[in-house]
Parts: sequence; C-alpha cells; structure tokens
Amino acid sequence: MNASTFGKAYCLTTFGESHGAAVGGVIDGCPAGLEVDKSFIMSELARRKPGQSAVTSARNETDEVEFLSGLFEGKTTGAPIAFVIRNKDAKSSDYDNVRDLYRPSHADFTYQMKYGIRDYRGGGRASARILAPCVVAGAIAKQILERQNVKIISSVMKIGQKTCHNGFSKSEIEKILSEYKMKNDTAGAVVHCEIQNVPVGLGEPAFNKFHAELAYAMMNINAAKGFEVGEGFHSAEMSGSECNDLFVKENGKIRTVTNHSGGVQGGITNGENVTFNVAFKPIATIMQPQQTVDIHGNEIEYKIEGRHDVCVVPRVLPVVEAMAAMVTLDFMMLKNINKL
Repeated sequence: MNASTFGKAYCLTTFGESHGAAVGGVIDGCPAGLEVDKSFIMSELARRKPGQSAVTSARNETDEVEFLSGLFEGKTTGAPIAFVIRNKDAKSSDYDNVRDLYRPSHADFTYQMKYGIRDYRGGGRASARILAPCVVAGAIAKQILERQNVKIISSVMKIGQKTCHNGFSKSEIEKILSEYKMKNDTAGAVVHCEIQNVPVGLGEPAFNKFHAELAYAMMNINAAKGFEVGEGFHSAEMSGSECNDLFVKENGKIRTVTNHSGGVQGGITNGENVTFNVAFKPIATIMQPQQTVDIHGNEIEYKIEGRHDVCVVPRVLPVVEAMAAMVTLDFMMLKNINKL
C-alpha cells in the first residue's frame, strides 16, 4: 500500500517535509486538454499559506508552484503532472530544543516508534505543510468540476465554544483567535462544507460509499478528529418522521423537500447538495510550559518556541475544499460522466 497516494482515477502522490528543500506532488490521471489557470491555483495556495495575520504562523513562504511536467502551452497533456513548492523560510533552529523529546499530542512519539527515526524539524513529514500539494491538485480538480457546474464552498461554523451557523467572517475569526493567542493557547474549530450540483449516482452501496470516501479524505487532514454528513450526530436525536427526506417532483425533476441526508442516501449521491462538517482539535503546539518525556524516558518540562498558528482555521478551508474536489472528481471519472 502506497501511503503517500490519494485517489483511484484522479491520483495525487505527495512528497517532502516541512523543513526539507521542498514539498510537491505528482498528479496522475488528469484528463488531457484542460487549460490550467495557474493564477487560480496560486490564489488557492494563498488562502492556505502562513503569514496571513497575527493569529497565523509568521513563517514567510511565497508558496509559488513550479510545474515540471504534464503541461504544454498551458494545457494538460494527459501525462503525469509533477510540481514542486520550494521551502524558503524554514527556521529549523526553532526546533533544536525538541530534538530529543516527545511533544504532547504531536506525531513525535508514534513516528519514532513506527520508523525508528524522525525529522523533528517542524514535524517533518507529519507537518500540515504537506497539505500544500493537496491544494494544488484540488485547484486543478476544481477547474475540471467547474465544467460540470460543480462548486465547492466552505465556512467556519464553530471556534471553541462560539458558534455561527452562517459562518464567521475573517475579521470575526481573527478577533476570537486573538483571545486565545493572548493566553498563549490554541483553539479547535468546526468547518462546514458544501458540494453543489453533485450528479446523481456517485458512490457505491457497499464499501465505496460517497460519504465514506469523503470521510476518509477529511480524516487524512492534519488535526481532523470528527466527520459528519448531513445532520450527522444530530440525526441520533431525531425521530424518523423528522429525519426522513421526502421526495417530490419539481419542474420535472425528482428531488427532496429537505436534505437531512446531506445529499447521500445508501452511499450514493441523490442529486442534492452534499453537506458535511469536519471537527478539528486545537493545534497541539502551545506557548506554555508542558510536561513530557524525552527519548530516554526522562520526565521533563519544556516550552516550545517559534512561529505557530493559533487554530487550523482559516488556513484549512482550501484544504477541505481541495480534498472534497478530488473525491468528487475521482467518482465522476470512475463513472465516466460526460467523459471528463
């Protein structure tokens, strides 16, 4: 099993570490003849890159994507699309004091136990920076989906104990997170996402359910701890008469009056918008003294230094959308809708 590859028909293989020379990927299965809008890809990367505000990491990366293959005169050729995003502002010295210890709730301990070696600089391969290539592949997938009028939007509906069902604005997010930063702490969040104009019939009734693959994609995002589609956990509190989505015929088309199912029934999309939520834990790096152990088993107290985010939002939004785009495109290609 290749643990660095995602997708079946539209496949992305990623490489790189947080403080290595670069991160990047290879996209295989992308249809030929697509005119790629690099400016859109850069705008999506800009949404994810650090240094955007006082509550995000001050790491100053341009996140300029460099395509090495698979494009000719601005169009895809059908060959694998290889690309790199070079790391230009890594400060590995910030991590010298964690070389020999296991940071609480990080991948340090598990990575060391599994492989017997680890890159302690910024988490190495376990860093969220590895998600930048997913944004590139997702941005290309979005451009393909746009041809089919499939759109993906996301918002932040919860930060810590504060909830906004319509989604917090960027200024509201920064205001809430500044309170956590003042306390040298971090916050968890819930991201809401909607895939609009999804065709009927994507997914399988048994083991390749649409929402199951969507959950798999979302749970591979760093710090993700929960997933729900439609009413999700709230459906456990509802009665069948409250939760059932009744069918009607509207303008010659069969659809549902409500969308408690989140656009998926029996593992297969029903033509309604696919809606889901992803819960993210607080970022594990906090600027407070913490108790841990070192590689020799000695109990010690330490305090992390360096440049870190207060919360995964808003930088995780383009990642959620990218993963949703890749899942949707993958299913559409497998179904050969309009011969994408």
